Amino acid sequence: MRPERTSCDPVFTRGHQLFSLSHVFLLLMLVSLAHAQPASKDSASSPLTPSMNAACNDPSIHPAIKEALRVVCSRPPVNFGDPVGAKPIVVGLLGGFVKRDNRNHPEVWFARYLRSHYGPAIRVEIFGNHEWREAAEYIAEQVDADRSQPSTGNIQEQAKVILYGHSWGSAQIVILARELERRAISVALTIQVDSVRRPGQNDHTIPANVVEAINYYQTKGLSPGQTMIVAADPQRTKILGNFRMVYTPHQINCGNYWWLSRWLNKAHHQIENDPQVWDRIASLIDAAVHPAQ
Repeated sequence: MRPERTSCDPVFTRGHQLFSLSHVFLLLMLVSLAHAQPASKDSASSPLTPSMNAACNDPSIHPAIKEALRVVCSRPPVNFGDPVGAKPIVVGLLGGFVKRDNRNHPEVWFARYLRSHYGPAIRVEIFGNHEWREAAEYIAEQVDADRSQPSTGNIQEQAKVILYGHSWGSAQIVILARELERRAISVALTIQVDSVRRPGQNDHTIPANVVEAINYYQTKGLSPGQTMIVAADPQRTKILGNFRMVYTPHQINCGNYWWLSRWLNKAHHQIENDPQVWDRIASLIDAAVHPAQ
């Protein structure tokens, strides 16, 4: 399976939005409640490449999540030495009604992976999408603390802020980026995975304080993702691409979700559990955190 670069057809986009409104609002509550529940163990997964990463080796990780992060976990740890200056800030937002301590979602484990992978050279937090204001406060506090440090040639003016999310969390990172724009905080990178907007939200237009943005989506199920993101100011924001992911019924292990979620909205969870998507996200974060590497 390879990501397919796509352009946005206006008629298709309108149809996509109507589809989301007519179906998601009828069944998303039911899907999301099932989505948030712990699933039974599923032993079918590929072997995980040996890794020193604490998150990857945690015995409590669900086999489906282990499979989702299989490629990511094969990466060697990064050693930056003693971090100097403002450390990058990575914030993830979860979809549905999922709480930040729900260990049944790869976004949570990916945050743990990043902490182990980078050690003290990075700051990583995960929030529920309904906690986006709390996320904004966390980022602002970290940036303010960095700005208060004595300035030298080695001290960054402001930490790099990286945002990632899935589903409602994906749409909410665009709202979060706009709030950070209001606070004069720049965002190095936003990563949207199958973004699903609430009524009145705009997850299509990336604000000008974002340097780079990328969008992964699929078009099946009850809540297909946003097919096209664009820059509010193309001179300031580079759209890295809108990538359509296509799945066969048994291609991705979704055993960490209840049968109801898999039955009603499987493709939406397949993209969330896709090892290729997480590997690409890890590469993007590597490049943003340490461009010279």
